[in-house]
Amino acid sequence: MDSHQLTSVRENFLRVQDRVTTAARRVGRDVHSIQIVAISKTKPTMLISEAINAGVTDVGENRVQEAKRKYDQINGSVKWHLVGHLQTNKVKQALQIFDLIHSVDSLRLLAEIAHRSVQLNHRPEVLVEVNTSGEQSKNGLKPEEVLNFMEAALDYTHVRIKGLMTIGRFLPQPEDVRPSFAMLRQLQEKINQQQYPHVEMRCLSMGMTNDFEIAIEEGANIVRIGNAIFGQRD
Repeated sequence: MDSHQLTSVRENFLRVQDRVTTAARRVGRDVHSIQIVAISKTKPTMLISEAINAGVTDVGENRVQEAKRKYDQINGSVKWHLVGHLQTNKVKQALQIFDLIHSVDSLRLLAEIAHRSVQLNHRPEVLVEVNTSGEQSKNGLKPEEVLNFMEAALDYTHVRIKGLMTIGRFLPQPEDVRPSFAMLRQLQEKINQQQYPHVEMRCLSMGMTNDFEIAIEEGANIVRIGNAIFGQRD
């Protein structure tokens, strides 16, 4: 790996920070309320370490096994986010690595997280994934299922639900993804109105390299940025 790649990661991250700041100011939001999660799937640990040196505080991975390998190699106080689909047979290992799981998309998965967290004496933080685009290829609850899910989730008090996550449709014009992000924000507001115990709707995880500025305008406070920091995936 050449020094140019390492320098690019630093410069890319600074550019992303500038873009986040510009988008936040455009709608009168505090830039410090927005968390950048650097999505490092397929990227080597050397690049991740360089991103951390550049100021990255949160790293996201799609797969538990890949994250475990990197987690064991990387030193430093960084928070780990699971942004990909989580299988129930990987829950125990995921709870030992990740600070926030973005992709809870079924009661079965939530029940397994609760079961394992009791065994580990751990109170994990999770987000509920919502399929706002209607695409069959995407995971997540249907928007109309979310309130019923929240009612059922009240039985699992060991798991702390911190908010919602969605993946927007990948479209040539980022502006066309705005309805998905607006929908997630409206769901957050509806859930907050219910005042469920043990549920905090603080986090809206939405927006990636292609559309994160639109997501910020619609209320995202966690954006998941991969290509704009690390370059195209291998």
